[in-house]
Amino acid sequence: MDWLTTVDHKKIGILYLISGGFFFLVGGLEALLIRIQLWKPLNDFVAAHTFNELLTMHGTTMIFLAAMPIIFALMNAIVPLQIGARDVAFPFVNAIGFWTFFAGGVLLNVSWFAGGAPDAGWTAYAPLSTSTYSTTHGLDYYVIGLQIAGIGTLVGGINFLATIINMRAPGMSFMRMPMFTWSAFITSALILFAFPALTVGLVAMMFDRVFSGNFFEPTNGGNAVLWEHIFWIFGHPEVYILILPAFGVISEVISVFSRKRLFGYSSMVFATVLIGFLGFMVWAHHMFTTGLGPVANALFSIATMLIAVPTGIKIFNWLFTMWGGSIRFTTANLFAVGFVPTFVMGGVTGVMLAAAPADFQYHDSYFVVAHFHYVIVGGLIMGLFAGLYYWWPKMFGRMLNETLGKIMFWTFFIGFHLTFFVQHFLGLMGMPRRVWTYLDGLGFNNLNLISTIGAMLMGVGTIIFLLNIVITSMKPRNASNDPWEDGRTLEWTIPSPAPEFNFAQTPLVRGYDAYWKEKMEGKTEMVPAEPLGPIHMPSPSILPFFMSIGLFIAGLGFMYAKGDYGTGAWAYILNHHIIAIFGMLITLACMFLRSVYDDHGFHIEVDEIQGNKGVKA
Repeated sequence: MDWLTTVDHKKIGILYLISGGFFFLVGGLEALLIRIQLWKPLNDFVAAHTFNELLTMHGTTMIFLAAMPIIFALMNAIVPLQIGARDVAFPFVNAIGFWTFFAGGVLLNVSWFAGGAPDAGWTAYAPLSTSTYSTTHGLDYYVIGLQIAGIGTLVGGINFLATIINMRAPGMSFMRMPMFTWSAFITSALILFAFPALTVGLVAMMFDRVFSGNFFEPTNGGNAVLWEHIFWIFGHPEVYILILPAFGVISEVISVFSRKRLFGYSSMVFATVLIGFLGFMVWAHHMFTTGLGPVANALFSIATMLIAVPTGIKIFNWLFTMWGGSIRFTTANLFAVGFVPTFVMGGVTGVMLAAAPADFQYHDSYFVVAHFHYVIVGGLIMGLFAGLYYWWPKMFGRMLNETLGKIMFWTFFIGFHLTFFVQHFLGLMGMPRRVWTYLDGLGFNNLNLISTIGAMLMGVGTIIFLLNIVITSMKPRNASNDPWEDGRTLEWTIPSPAPEFNFAQTPLVRGYDAYWKEKMEGKTEMVPAEPLGPIHMPSPSILPFFMSIGLFIAGLGFMYAKGDYGTGAWAYILNHHIIAIFGMLITLACMFLRSVYDDHGFHIEVDEIQGNKGVKA
């Protein structure tokens, strides 16, 4: 019950981590099935239709249900601690964010058991995704599941913007914020502007599918290219929503394990802002072959190449941070250092794809698959693993096993490059994306086999990580405040795991790398900015959980309203949207209760604060 009702940002972070981890395993399993199907020519391991479903669900699950929540897990667990806050700005809304994301993710995966998963590719291009070509309910699950999950992401982004702007500790100006907090801040701003575009597109698609609208159906006067524009106006900033938090993690990890201040901090901040801004200027580089014309192609080519500049600034700053530092190769730092060359490769192929004439050759080939996996897996996932190994003691009070961690790093890292490096050449040799099988004698056989072996190795690495978590969870919670001994930021000044109230007294920040500054002056803890006193805390609430259940029921109701159910009572209930109305009423009732019941929270008294050293899990 404690976990169902919690509004504590640290516990919500752990909930995001568990659910994101679960969906990561589901998406990884889908990827392995795809690779097994392609390991030899003319294989019939899965049927063509199932392959399309696997492909669609792998992309959708990994982007929306695995990467996003694990990013939110780290943001929830760490950002309030880094800025010296006791919680996020709106703890109740934070809980709504998690539960709606979870409801949407579960709804999307229910499709596997309800007559077929979505099968139009993770980008759901019209008219493949309209009711003409996709007659099952698979795409309905996609459209409605992602809308519900998207609510969670959007309110999460708004919440973190409000938190970082308003709740920083005294003395923490914007240019004293840690890089991870900066990246979370820019990411939240991107979410605020990008996700409404996706919502609009999904609502229009829902009207097409559920209420026979004509937005994207060319035979009825709709426009299929319109969906591409709407999707990529969201989809390209989404890439930066994913990668910027990883950049933030890498900046923290490299700085701590080089025992040096981050090189070029202010240029890093401006580069992050610039990447976020330019991310909205480049969406049509996914559409060079659509026929937008030379002028549009040229403009989007130039804008895309410009993004390489702030990214390059970041790469050099990380290298200069390591230069002359006393580097410790912990598992977290191995992932951070492995991230840099891997991400550079992804960036270089990105600039190749940005050249519109060349893109006519690369487009929809395995070259593109290799490129974005280098960016998303080689970049984002390695960044997330670095962050998880680095902050694990702060989240759970236990250190992950370093030996297992290093074995996991090498299996995952080698497996990753085996899988995706050869796909560049497959693409240049002419292997198209999204193909279910291929003929013998085209020269694809060996490279596909290598790719599949690499994917298996990545699977082994993931299993080792799970094993590490299980072994670690059996140990006592004995991590110190600053288990790496070189912590530079505020989260390392409080016990591991953090107590319910985070900071007994709000710290006074006197510079960038606030904790390191105090350490250099021989102090062991922060100077408090206030006297010790009772701390006000928000009350737990079950309402967010029930609001998400209401949306889940409403989604199913809208989906199954159309259909020939005969003339009985069941047919009447379905055809008149009664299930959908029932679900919406549950959600509205929860909102009403929240509005009329004035909950003032509770206080933790001074004697409890002094006796309480760790969070009650």
